[in-house]
Amino acid sequence: MQRPFLTALATAAASIVLAAGSAHAQSATYVVEPTHTFATFEIDHFGAAVNRGRFEKKEGTITLDKAAKTGKVEITFQISSISTGVAPFDKHLQSADIFDAAKFPTATFVGDKFTWNGDKVSEVAGTLTLKGKAQPVTFKAKQFNCYQSPMLKREVCGGDFETTIDRSAFGVDYGLEYGFAKNVRILAQIEAVKQ
Repeated sequence: MQRPFLTALATAAASIVLAAGSAHAQSATYVVEPTHTFATFEIDHFGAAVNRGRFEKKEGTITLDKAAKTGKVEITFQISSISTGVAPFDKHLQSADIFDAAKFPTATFVGDKFTWNGDKVSEVAGTLTLKGKAQPVTFKAKQFNCYQSPMLKREVCGGDFETTIDRSAFGVDYGLEYGFAKNVRILAQIEAVKQ
């Protein structure tokens, strides 16, 4: 009588180990694909227009476990690569008045709290570090998808994410006394290639 019980117990234990192994095997690392990844910012200019710019140089990795519904993203943007299409404005943004690129050359986002809606990532919460100050930020997905790239012959995952930050919380307070907006909308377009 004991032998069938022990056999069943051993089979159950083996199934649990195999299931855990297969769940672990679902975790994959993706490297940010720079030609489809940008962080664009938008800030109101006296209610008359919206100033926009983006960071051209970036790198990062994303880990996704679709079965466990977990993930982690680490992405870095070079402040000196800021581009608004207006060279003097770019220079001012990089100056000590605003981003102080010489002292704080990068902005980073590390997110490890993923929310899923079915098989789609719906938001990522983490920490944004800008000008040496770290603040919690949540990016909400406007869209998200994984697809088999016909050019790269690999899986690519990505989406459009957005959030709004109070720039003064990061010490970026230039122009507040003139009435410049303190809220900045960040639009993050990200695609990453499975390794």
